[in-house]
Amino acid sequence: MTFDLQSMRSQPREYWITRFGRPEYTSWLDENLSWKETAYIGDWSFLWQHRFRGPEVIRLMSDFSVNDYSRFAVGQSKHVVHTNEAGKVIHEGILTKFADDDFVLHGRGGFWMAHQLEHGDYDVSVEREDWFIYQVSGPNAIKILAKLDPSEGYLDSKYMWVSPITIAGHTIWALRQGMSGEIGFELQGPRNIAEEVYAAVLDAGTEFGIRRMGSRIAYINHLEACVPTITTDYLPAIFEPGQEEYLRSFLASMPGNSQPAHIAGSFQAESVSDYYRSPVELGWGKVISSTHDFLGREAVLAEKADPRRVIRTLVWNADDVIDVIGSLFRSGDNYTYMEMPRDPWGYMWADRVEADGRLVGVTTSRGYSYYFRQMLSLCPIDIQYAEPGTEVTVVWGNPGDPEKRIRATVAPAPYKTDHRRLDLRAAL
Repeated sequence: MTFDLQSMRSQPREYWITRFGRPEYTSWLDENLSWKETAYIGDWSFLWQHRFRGPEVIRLMSDFSVNDYSRFAVGQSKHVVHTNEAGKVIHEGILTKFADDDFVLHGRGGFWMAHQLEHGDYDVSVEREDWFIYQVSGPNAIKILAKLDPSEGYLDSKYMWVSPITIAGHTIWALRQGMSGEIGFELQGPRNIAEEVYAAVLDAGTEFGIRRMGSRIAYINHLEACVPTITTDYLPAIFEPGQEEYLRSFLASMPGNSQPAHIAGSFQAESVSDYYRSPVELGWGKVISSTHDFLGREAVLAEKADPRRVIRTLVWNADDVIDVIGSLFRSGDNYTYMEMPRDPWGYMWADRVEADGRLVGVTTSRGYSYYFRQMLSLCPIDIQYAEPGTEVTVVWGNPGDPEKRIRATVAPAPYKTDHRRLDLRAAL
């Protein structure tokens, strides 16, 4: 398969949001309020798991990720970021240490590490796992879990650590995290008990106002909480010369709605690499370690020391957004259609951001937050324009469509106040 820029602007074969379940369970407006006011359960079981075992797992991970593993304890999880030689993100995921020689990597990064294992010399084995992953998040999430399992051991969980929890008679894992920016856990376990666990959480959550998260709203929490996502906010840096073997094997492992190469928006690059991003640009500088050698180390550390861009939220001018939508009700050419709450096709929808007549950033993840009543997006932006309150312009419009210049204001990222590390016992 050829991945030039023209082919990447082709229509995806299906909606990417189908992986999350039904589009809506109540309404996407109602579901958008759940992680701020009550709680939700969302199904992320489409993620991939690879189990790595052996005495040299840490050496393998260290050679191909930016992270420090010197104090990686049993029961801890890390956001692991893999880069290429130029310091651009290939994949990322969550790595959990279950024993000194037993690790599970969630996400696409497992394919990259399995590839490196196949071509390297490491005393490590790898096998695919098939787990369910249910996010339970929101201010009432811990109350729901306490009703399901009154043992309370998981109430002492630190952020990004796993604890055992018993639900519907099954002991599974609860990873404390918070993709929504609120108190949250990922419930993880074998696929054969998934339905029992899901039903038990729904039943226990009824009195606490739990909602099922539909696919239309699933990534709005990523937007509000600033969780940049592959194929949405960056393309994986796997389309370079020398990567052909890995690219073929990687694509062969992906379902049709996970193909990593569809782009849209007003930003027209000269090279596919212009859609790559570094961990610094995506706000992941804190996980970058200078204590070990890894693929891309020189480029990553140089950018961390002297970054050109940082990630921010853009708040789009409401009147300008309304004018885009209103063009559908006027004669003549309309502006590029602006889906609500966001694009469902799985594009990396990348739009130019300009100030003082020049390009200063590229914005992605455009979406409408019903909670904030605002159109928002994420944007790696030149540092001199990154101060909150700075006025910039987003250029909206696919190539060939009329362009609309939308006023926007730079705001912090995450945009929503971060509550993911709140005291669990105090939240009961």
